[in-house]
Amino acid sequence: MKQKIVIKVCAPCEGCRAKALEVAARAADGVISLAITGDDRDKLEVVGVGVDVTRLVICLRKKVCYAEILLVEEEKKEEEEKKEPECKPCYWPPYWCPPPEDPTCKPCYPRYSYAPPPPAVVVCDEPSACSIM
Repeated sequence: MKQKIVIKVCAPCEGCRAKALEVAARAADGVISLAITGDDRDKLEVVGVGVDVTRLVICLRKKVCYAEILLVEEEKKEEEEKKEPECKPCYWPPYWCPPPEDPTCKPCYPRYSYAPPPPAVVVCDEPSACSIM
């Protein structure tokens, strides 16, 4: 799971910020991207998979300066939000085909329905020209 971590770092100079980035890159496994953000450039933003936040903050406190966790959240992908439900193909005979689990999916075969009864035949008792019958 991809997560976004924001850590407030007390880094007054550019050298301290560079060192904080270096320590974060080496200390945490699974880091995808690092950035210094914020108006005062005092927030370290880490994006990664399976990053140990506690270990990262402890390393920053030991090697750079004071660090405080501000935010840890799971980052959502745009593809997952827009993902349409998949309709699974059905290989059953039509009369065994179960209804689809998702109501937006159409059944794989058209459902059988009984045909309406044939129309009634109307017998007309009009006199006919044929006398054999």
